[in-house]
Amino acid sequence: MTTPLPRPGTVRTAAEFVALLRSVKTQSGLSYRALERKARRVGDYLPVSTVASALSRVSLPSEEMVVALVRACGGDLATVAEWVEARRALALRERSAPVADPPGAAPDRPNDTTGGDHEDRNGAKGRQLVPCLLPPDLPLFVGRDGEVTEACRQLDQGKPGPVTLLVTGPAGVGKTAFAVRTGHLLASRFPDGQLYVDLRGFGDEPAEPFMVLGAFLRVLGVRGGAVPPELTSRIHLYRTLLAQRQMLIVLDNAADALQVSDLLPNGPRCAAIVTSRTTLADLGGRRIPLRVLDSAAGLALLRTMLGPDRTAAESDSARSIVETCGGLPLAVWVAGARLAARPHWPLAKVARALTDEQRKLDELAVGHIAVRASLELTYQGMASTTRHALQMLALLPGPNFDAWALAALLDVGLSHAEKVLDDLVEVHLVEIGSVGATGFRYQLHDLVGLLGRERAEQEVSRQDRTAALTRLLGASLHLADLAADTLSVDFQGISQTDLASWRLSPTDTDQLLADPLTWFNDERQFLIDVVEQALDRTQVAPAAGLATALTTLFQVGSHFDDWERLQGRALKAALHIGDKRSATKLHRCLGELTTILDRYPEALEHFEQALLLAEGQGPAYRASATAGLAYVHRLLGQYSSAVCHFGQAAELARSAGNVNCLVYATNGIGVIDLEQGRVEAAMERFTDCLQVSRLAGYRPGEAQALRCLGQSHRALGAYPAAADCFRQAASISEDLGDRLGATHATCWLGDVLVRQGEHGEGRRLLARSLWSYREFGNLWGEAATLYALAEAQLVAGRPVSARRRAEAAVRLWRQIGSRTWLAVGLDTLARAHTLAGDLEAATRARDAATAARTALDSAGR
Repeated sequence: MTTPLPRPGTVRTAAEFVALLRSVKTQSGLSYRALERKARRVGDYLPVSTVASALSRVSLPSEEMVVALVRACGGDLATVAEWVEARRALALRERSAPVADPPGAAPDRPNDTTGGDHEDRNGAKGRQLVPCLLPPDLPLFVGRDGEVTEACRQLDQGKPGPVTLLVTGPAGVGKTAFAVRTGHLLASRFPDGQLYVDLRGFGDEPAEPFMVLGAFLRVLGVRGGAVPPELTSRIHLYRTLLAQRQMLIVLDNAADALQVSDLLPNGPRCAAIVTSRTTLADLGGRRIPLRVLDSAAGLALLRTMLGPDRTAAESDSARSIVETCGGLPLAVWVAGARLAARPHWPLAKVARALTDEQRKLDELAVGHIAVRASLELTYQGMASTTRHALQMLALLPGPNFDAWALAALLDVGLSHAEKVLDDLVEVHLVEIGSVGATGFRYQLHDLVGLLGRERAEQEVSRQDRTAALTRLLGASLHLADLAADTLSVDFQGISQTDLASWRLSPTDTDQLLADPLTWFNDERQFLIDVVEQALDRTQVAPAAGLATALTTLFQVGSHFDDWERLQGRALKAALHIGDKRSATKLHRCLGELTTILDRYPEALEHFEQALLLAEGQGPAYRASATAGLAYVHRLLGQYSSAVCHFGQAAELARSAGNVNCLVYATNGIGVIDLEQGRVEAAMERFTDCLQVSRLAGYRPGEAQALRCLGQSHRALGAYPAAADCFRQAASISEDLGDRLGATHATCWLGDVLVRQGEHGEGRRLLARSLWSYREFGNLWGEAATLYALAEAQLVAGRPVSARRRAEAAVRLWRQIGSRTWLAVGLDTLARAHTLAGDLEAATRARDAATAARTALDSAGR
C-alpha cells in the first residue's frame, strides 16, 4: 500500500513549508534527476539545480515548482491543490515590498523593460536564491565551547557593522572547523545567505581576489556576461550588492591582509570570519586566537573517535596519546584515526610509538611542525608503495582529485589506483571529499601535501617526477578531448589526442566518460589547474591543447571568466614560443567566446588572427576560423562578406572531412537566405543540414537545423510545424546539456505558441528564456526574447507593455550592432505606438527602421 504524502495543513512559516516539502521529496525515493525526467514527461519544468536550491532555502518556492514537485512525487489532484492553497496563504501572510536592485547587478527580478508582474528565473516573485556555501558542520568538534560562545556574541550583538572576526592560530589547531561551526550556529542571523571560500593562503597557488570576486558575484545573482572584467569594478559591484544584504562571509585560510581586504563586506548588517595561521596584525577586527586543546578536550576528541569503552579500558594510554600530541587537534586526530581504522590494535601500541618520537615532538612542539611529527609517524608505518603514492599525489596542482589522476601519476590502471587510495583513506592521510559522477573524489590536506612534497624531493628523482606530471597532462588531455568530442557542442573539429602522451585503458575510459558532461563538471577546476601547472612547466603545446579541449565545458556551463583567463594565458605562451598551431586554435576558441559575449570587434580580431596564423596549415584549422568569422559578419548584417566566408568554410570543411563545420557553414548561408526573405531556399539548406547531421550522428547540428526549420515555418505562418521543430530541437539540446541551445529553441517555441493562441504557456516559456539569456549574459538572445514578448503583448492588445519590451529590444540590438534585427524591432515598436494612438512616435520608429535597412544595404547586403 502506498504511503500518502505529507499534507501542509499545519505549517505556519515558509521554513516549515520548505521542510515539509523536503520530506515529500525524501518519501518519494526519487533523485533530483529522476524527478526532473518524470516532470518533463507530463509537461512540467523541474530543473535539478533549481529544485535543490529551493529545498535548501527558508523562503517559499514558486507555486509552479510546488505543483510540479508534488505531482512528480506522486501527489494526486487533491494533494496538489492543498499544497498550492497552503503556499498562497503563507505568501499572503509574509508579503512585503521588494528591495530595489543595485545598479550594474543582475536583478532579482526582470527590470522595467519587461513590464508586468515579475517572476524570477525559478518563478518566485521578487525573490532570489539564497547562497548557503558553508561546508557541512563537522561532527568531531570538541573543546571550543567558550570560544564558540564568544564568537557568536561578537557577531550577534545587533550593532551596526560590518563586523570582522579574526580567528588565528597554528596549523592543525582547528580554525576551519571552528569557523564552519560558528557559521552554522549563526545562519539564522544572516537570512540573505553565507559565502565561503578556501583562500589556500599557504598552498602553492593561493586564491586570487579577482577570481574569488567573480565566483561570489555569480552566486549573488550576477549573470556570467555581466561580471566586470576589471578588479576595481568587481570590488565596487560586490560591495554594492552586500550593502543591501545581511550576509556572513567566511574567508578561510588567508595568507595575509592583502588577500582578504577586497573581499570583506561593507554592509552594515554583514559580518566576516577570517581564519589564518598568521596573526593578521595589519588587519582590523575582533580577534579570537585558538590555542591547543587541554587534556580534557583532547581526551573527549579521542573518546568521540574510538568510543568510551575502548578509551576507558586503556585510560592511561589514552591520556599519554593526548599529552604526547601536545593537545594539537590534528595530531590527536591522526593518532585516533589510525586506531579507529584498526579496532584490534591496543591504544598502548600507538602510545609507545608516540613516546619514541618524544624528542622530536618536544623540539617541534608548535604549529605545523607538531603536525608534521604526527604525520611522519603515520607515514613511516605505511608500505613503500603507499608512501610513493602519497609522494606522487603531493605533485598534483590542486587538493581535489579523482582516482584516474593517481593512475596516471603511478602509470597503473584505475582499479589499482583506487586500491592504493583506499589504503591512504584508511590512515586518514587522504579524505573522501565528495561523491562525483564516476565515484569518489578525494582531498589531500595541505599539511599532508607538504610532507609528501618533501619526501618526493628527497626520494624521487627529478626525471621521475617530470615523467609523472607528463603522464597526468596526457591523461587529462585525452579524457577532456574525448568528452568534448562526445558532446560535439563546438564545431571546431580539431582533435587534440595526437598530443596526449598517456592514456587509460579503453575500459577505464568508458567507465569515466559514461556521462561526459557530468564528468566535465566534476573535473572542471582540476583540469584548469593541470593546464596552469603545465604552462608553469613550459609544456605549452599540450597545455594549450587541453585549454582548447575545455572550450566545450566553458561554453555549456557559461564559465566565461575561466574560459577567457585560461585560454588567454595559453595564447600568450604559445605566441611567445612561436607555436602557431596552438595559437590558431586558441584564437578560434576566444573568437567563439567574444561572439557569445557580443564583443564583435574582438571576435573579428581573434578569427582574423587565427586565419593569419593558419596560413600553410591544413584545411581543418582554416575551416573553423573562417566559419566563425562568417558568423560574426552575419550578426553585423554584413551579408556579402558572411556568404563569401561561409562558402569558403564549407569547402575547407568538406576537404578536411569536418562534418560539424560543414553543417555549421551551410546552415549559416541558409540563415542569411531566411533573413533576406528567401524562405524556400533557406528551407532547402536546412533540410540538407538536418539529413547530414543525422547521418553523421552530429546532434548539435541536428538541433540547429531543426531550430532554423522552425524559423522557416514560422516565417510562412505554419505555426504547428514550427512548434514541432522547436520542441525537437529543445529536447536534443537538453539531452546534450547545451542550455544555451535549448534556450534558443524554447524562446521561439514560446513565440509561436503565442501566435497559435496559447498565450499563457507561450509567455511562460518566453519569461523563462529571458532569465536564461540574462544568466548567460547573451544580449542578442535577451533582445530576441524581449521582441517576442512585445509581439505577444500586441496580440493580447496591450500596446504599453509591448512598447516597453520593444524599446528594450531595440536598445540591445543597437548596442550590439545587429542592423537586421534592429529594423525588425523598430517595426514592432512602430506597431505598438500605432496601437497606443501615438502616431508621431510610430512615424519616428518607422523612419528609424528604414534608416537601419538603408545602412544594412550600404554595408554590403
